[in-house]
Amino acid sequence: MEKYTDYDKVDKEQLQIDIDNIKMTLGTPTQEDFQHLLKLERWGRMSNIFGYILIGIISYIEITHGINSFLFWSLLIVSAIAVAVGNVSRWANVTHPILHGAYDKVPNIPKRYTSKYYAMDNRRWLDWLDWIKPEAWAYEHNIMHHYHLGEDDDPDNVENNLRWLTTSNTPMWLRYVIVYSFASLWKLTYYAPNTLRILDNKARKKAKLPENKDYDWSPFTTNGKALWLDYILPYSMVRFVIIPMLFLPLGWGAVINVLIMTVVAEFINNIHSFTVIVPNHSAGDIYRFETPHKTQGEFYLRQIMGSVNYNTGSDLIDFSHGWLNYQIEHHLFPNLPLSQYQKMQPIVKEICIKHNLEYRQESVFKRAYMTIELMVGNAKLLKVEGM
Repeated sequence: MEKYTDYDKVDKEQLQIDIDNIKMTLGTPTQEDFQHLLKLERWGRMSNIFGYILIGIISYIEITHGINSFLFWSLLIVSAIAVAVGNVSRWANVTHPILHGAYDKVPNIPKRYTSKYYAMDNRRWLDWLDWIKPEAWAYEHNIMHHYHLGEDDDPDNVENNLRWLTTSNTPMWLRYVIVYSFASLWKLTYYAPNTLRILDNKARKKAKLPENKDYDWSPFTTNGKALWLDYILPYSMVRFVIIPMLFLPLGWGAVINVLIMTVVAEFINNIHSFTVIVPNHSAGDIYRFETPHKTQGEFYLRQIMGSVNYNTGSDLIDFSHGWLNYQIEHHLFPNLPLSQYQKMQPIVKEICIKHNLEYRQESVFKRAYMTIELMVGNAKLLKVEGM
């Protein structure tokens, strides 16, 4: 096994210089970067539209010809997958970089693609309607996760979040059941209430009030009411009521088919997003940190030691990973366009070789397995004590 440089022996000042030079190499975001985003946006939209059109066609054939076969259900599943891929893409390939401000500096960019306007207020209905409220996720993810990676203040620290399970007397087989069930519903059961809690704690900290450590699902409390009215009900009504009812001219059978496949797509959407998001910072070879970083060089070092990439390559491969397969590059420079991560990757690899740092890059499926092992308690994050 190769021996990498110890954390405290890395020349953090030189590492900072080397990584800061990357931006000079790449230059500022351009219209070409923006056009690349628009291409990814089209792919996601087309996937959504194809999925729903396919459900409609299949439902019409069923109603008019009475066909109900293995092929019928197989095509319905294909339609659900297409809808799910479109939903994941909208979050990962479009919303994620835009809310980081990745395209804010592109010349003449329409303001709806900038972090100040995208999905804000009424534009949420057009840009990104999901279980999660955009401004809550932007704060939880862009600020708390990115700038506290691997610390106790990182809201996405899987080891901390699953301690209730790993320290319990729950049998191992049941732990796996719980984790796999969680993966199929994690946007609703974790991201929606957690982003609300984190945003609420921001206000509570400013008002010098105690931190809220628990989710609140009760519709009769302030936070619980906000969770239902601002997070759960808007998405539920559009996705599971309004969209299926659009198919009523084809008959109630079509409405039911769309509803069922939308529910199926939601499970696929959750599993897909869980698989490409959670393993980025969660496995037995990933580091966690006891204290905040002190310098920019140390910040860069933590992004490398606390992140992992998946397989990369063509736009299609990267699209399927939600561009989260460039997680190291993204955490070094979260406000850069997606297309620049492809150009940056070989440079970052060379810098890691220069400083004798491990550049982790493996199959998303292997990393997902390693994450599950961490979540059930069969592995632990590596600690950098006192750092």
